[in-house]
Formats: sequence, structure tokens, C-alpha cells
Amino acid sequence: MPVPGEYKVIDAILTRRSVREFNDRPISKEEINTILNAGRWAPSGLNNQPWRFIVVRDHETIHKLSECTNYSKIVAGAPLLIAVFLDTEQSYDRTKDVQALGASIQNMLLACCDLGLGAVWVGEILKRNEKVNSILNCPSKLELMAVLAIGEPAPGKRTSTRKSISELVFDERYGQKWEE
Repeated sequence: MPVPGEYKVIDAILTRRSVREFNDRPISKEEINTILNAGRWAPSGLNNQPWRFIVVRDHETIHKLSECTNYSKIVAGAPLLIAVFLDTEQSYDRTKDVQALGASIQNMLLACCDLGLGAVWVGEILKRNEKVNSILNCPSKLELMAVLAIGEPAPGKRTSTRKSISELVFDERYGQKWEE
């Protein structure tokens, strides 16, 4: 196991937590561009970069989007939302492109962590994707993949657990226990 502080990226991966409560501090344009830049540098098949992002900071629009999810309090409490879309006209292989979008989203979550910001990946909002697309005036070629709620974390301790590596990994073949 790495020594804490030895590897910046690994530290960010191991310390990042989903943050669902935020302070009111607005997120600066510089911070937003840093987050978006991290997202656009994710790997994608054939470097097709099938992602499109809509940055939402307007309180009225955030409120409308909050009504599209069971997690309305989280969305409404965020000073920044980034809606993440698959541009279906740029897509060449749906599975690979959806995986690329996941990598882009993770890059943005890690960038938030590095900036001292909190974020949560809201997926349940996909159940109301048509309403989200209508609010954001999206063309039909854009398919909603997620909404990231981002802000300065409200005070509080955030913990998480993970299964052990030996519960998740097998040696050579399924069923052959991996020794950590």
C-alpha cells in the first residue's frame, strides 16, 4: 500500500468522497475550467471525445433541475452543476463511448477533490432525461449520462468502506483466491 502523501493521484483516489452538502461559495470560472479540462483529457476510443458538458450556475435553472430527481435537496444545494452528455453523432461504439464518459466524469470528480471542492455523481436524474434536456435546451443528439453537483463541502466527516481486494480479485481464473 502506498505511503500517504507519496502519490498525489493515488491520494486523491483514496480520499475522494461523494459530497452531498455544500456551502454557498460560488465556484470560480478558473475552478470550473480546471474541472472541465480534466474531463476533456479522459481517454476515448479513437480519441473521438464524445462528451459534451453544460455548466449550470443559474439558481433558477438549478432549481428546475432539482425537480427532476429524488435527490432534489442535493442538486438544489449545489452552486454548480455540470450536466454530462454523450454526443451520439460523435459516437462510434456505444460501449466504448459510455466507458469514456465514465472516465471523463471520474477525472472531473478527482479534479474537484484536488481543488478542495466536493462533488457527487447524480445518476438517478437519468430517469427524467427528457425533462433535463428540455430545461437545458439540448438537441436530440445529446444523451444525458450524469449530472455532477459541485461545491465547497459543508463541514462534516465523510467516510466510506470498500470490500477487500481478495473479495474482488481472482488469480488467473475465477474462483482462485487472490492473495493481497
